[in-house]
Amino acid sequence: MKIKIVSQLSILALIIGALSLAPVARAAETTPAGEGSSLSAKDKTFMKKAAKGGMMEVAMGKLAEEKGQSEDVKSFGKRMVTDHGKANDELKSIAAKKGVQLPGKEHTGKWTSDKAYMNAMVKDHEKDLAEFKEEASSGSDPDVKKFADNTAKVIQEHLDLAKEIQAKLQ
Repeated sequence: MKIKIVSQLSILALIIGALSLAPVARAAETTPAGEGSSLSAKDKTFMKKAAKGGMMEVAMGKLAEEKGQSEDVKSFGKRMVTDHGKANDELKSIAAKKGVQLPGKEHTGKWTSDKAYMNAMVKDHEKDLAEFKEEASSGSDPDVKKFADNTAKVIQEHLDLAKEIQAKLQ
């Protein structure tokens, strides 16, 4: 009789243990890869700001290609569309793996002049370069840090080119 009660208690303990682990097992089965990963709030914020800024660069680059007066400005705009479009795609891929929802609304811009566009591009790329370098050096996720580091190099090229064109327009 004593053995029968111990056996029943053991079986009951196993059932209770299994039931308590069931939600954990189901969550592991249904959670997409990377979701709930150890991304810091800072990394997530960086990714969202980078996506928003990248969409703005593409939208404004399209306007520069269309409405720019100078061939330099048109060419710069085309490069913004190409380079930032590529960076946006790379960032979307990383975000999908990490379970981060990026903003989806594309920025629409207003064209005023070549000079105003290039002044904005210098200012924007200076700010972006600082943010990307900061993430590359102090971010917590290796994929996001690598993206930031690689993209910072491209942003530096954009900044140098933007300053050169800006000087021509003065």
